[in-house]
Amino acid sequence: MGTKGDRRIFSPGKCVCPLFAGGVALDCGMALLDDRRYPPRPIIGVGALILKRDRILMAQRGKQPLIGWWSLPGGALETGEALADAVRREVREETGLEIRPLGVLEIFERIMRDASGAPEYHYVLIDYMCRVMGGTLAPGDDVCAVEWVRLRDLPQLQITEGTLAVIEKAFRKRREYR
Repeated sequence: MGTKGDRRIFSPGKCVCPLFAGGVALDCGMALLDDRRYPPRPIIGVGALILKRDRILMAQRGKQPLIGWWSLPGGALETGEALADAVRREVREETGLEIRPLGVLEIFERIMRDASGAPEYHYVLIDYMCRVMGGTLAPGDDVCAVEWVRLRDLPQLQITEGTLAVIEKAFRKRREYR
């Protein structure tokens, strides 16, 4: 596993990652099939806003949709799983960290349409403010890299739509979540 400074941790061979190895894309041979495309109903997803002083923990996506883009750690709710349990599981799987959800900050939907206008992906996303309780930061199998990013540096990253506004809201309201 390679590192860049003390902030970005890469997982070689786990995903196609255009920013790893000096811009050389790595291909691990992961199946490109995506059972979340053209869903019969929206998929519920959870995200974690994890702040550390002037930084937020970001994950570079290792799977479609939006492979290589930066987003909050998180993922899909599993059947029978409570929302708070889902955010804990997703953060652990993607980052190696154990967290405590402090409360819901934002609920919004993301609909990505194909060229014909049909909803190719449709998510209802529930973003939680979270606190790190333990673990060791390391990228999991769904991500290419995890990094503590300064708020002022976020515009330099390719970030999923709507994420920057939610992050800015988290920094403004962080004192309300203890």
